[in-house]
Amino acid sequence: MSETPSPGGVTGDRSDRRSARLDLWFESRYRKLVRGLPQTIFWCPACKGNRRRREGCATCGGFGKLTKESVQELVARRMVPAFRARSSAFHGAGREDIDVLMLGAGRPFVIELNGVRNPEVDLEALRREIVERAGGAIELAPFVRVKRDRVPHWKESHFDKVYRAEVACAAPVAADLVARTVGFEEVVVQRTPQRVAHRRADLDRRRRVRVVDLQVMAPDRLELRLLCQHGTYVKEWISGDEGRTVPSLASLLGTACRCDVLDVLEILTDDVEGPRFAAPAPGED
Repeated sequence: MSETPSPGGVTGDRSDRRSARLDLWFESRYRKLVRGLPQTIFWCPACKGNRRRREGCATCGGFGKLTKESVQELVARRMVPAFRARSSAFHGAGREDIDVLMLGAGRPFVIELNGVRNPEVDLEALRREIVERAGGAIELAPFVRVKRDRVPHWKESHFDKVYRAEVACAAPVAADLVARTVGFEEVVVQRTPQRVAHRRADLDRRRRVRVVDLQVMAPDRLELRLLCQHGTYVKEWISGDEGRTVPSLASLLGTACRCDVLDVLEILTDDVEGPRFAAPAPGED
């Protein structure tokens, strides 16, 4: 991009060159194929990654983060230099836990590039490079240049989701009880889970869930497929979270249950096929 000439044909000053920088937004979807990979940078909760405080930090060992990589870093590490951007921001349509796979069509996101000096980049070649360098950790849908309003669109939209879980039970579960649980659909009440209570308001949330399928893998192990509304705490719905989620899979089966493995099979955005709830139930939020 050429600099704006000043009167007399002299190249513009530094402020002119700064004003020539662009802010750009690119939309895609990511599939996360490994566990232990957070969506965004997992800063150390003790030192927050601060250069001074992280030295000698007992929590992260001076690294500043609790994981080496994140989806954000795998994407931005190549996009920022390719576009000669000053900085970037990652905006996901929700997020999954660090130990959860994101499968299906993937999770929509927008990457924001600030202070771009090189807007003409081969997006498909860049996408392939990001995926190749990720070494099988993620896959990406083609990038599409969008406007800023796609950020609040994904942040504020709510979609039903389909999950797969492997459930460990404290005691064997009778096959007929497993069969009767398939098709269960109800609005459950979830008090803010204990594991996030330190950073979330203590509220009761009402969410609809449907047991799409439930199969016996072993006498004390089940495979679950679950349709649920946005914001459902799936792990807590399985365990009951010591009575904070009612009803729960544990209460339906009459034995303690634990979610050992969890995958997001699909986020049911408008362009993705799959089962959906017909309409919100009265009182759901």
